[in-house]
Amino acid sequence: MSHATADEPTPQAVFDAIVASVERAELREELQVTPIPAPSGIAPYSYALAADVNPARHADDSDLGTGRLIVLFDPSAPEGWGGTVRVICYAQAPLETEIGLDPFVADVAWSWLVDALAARGAHYTAASGTATKVLSTGYGELASQGSGAQIELRASWTPLDGDLTAHVEGWGELLCMVAGYPPTPDGVAVLQPRREPRG
Repeated sequence: MSHATADEPTPQAVFDAIVASVERAELREELQVTPIPAPSGIAPYSYALAADVNPARHADDSDLGTGRLIVLFDPSAPEGWGGTVRVICYAQAPLETEIGLDPFVADVAWSWLVDALAARGAHYTAASGTATKVLSTGYGELASQGSGAQIELRASWTPLDGDLTAHVEGWGELLCMVAGYPPTPDGVAVLQPRREPRG
């Protein structure tokens, strides 16, 4: 087993640089992002963000979407990661019921993540995830809610370098897209978020 030399950065220094790259990300104005306590016990070092899509231009709309991003760092490069850093993301947004019935909506959500990361120039390996569409109908005291749908995407991947700025920006773009905001740059179709009827 080799020993670290004086000119090699410590694991804490490496992680601090990773976090700094996360904090450099320029996210869309539709997002409200805040650091949150990171899960413990998964990796020696972790950092987490929470994001909500802010309906700034439609202040009376229902919640448009939410997400989480977790960065894990383990100098031992766990088997299955393919590296020392692993990014885990979650995105959820309500949909119009008719769109929720579309059998391809989950495929679209996954392709948005891949496209958003590619558009930002994020390089990674060992990507995996699940896209889930949920249909619901209210009964009894909840009957007034009627029918609804939502899309949930959970994914993880291993960045090929320690600069995560592009990865965070891609996650932010994904959140806005599943919430129904036009992508940047233009040219990709979007889902319509669920709008509650207003009296």
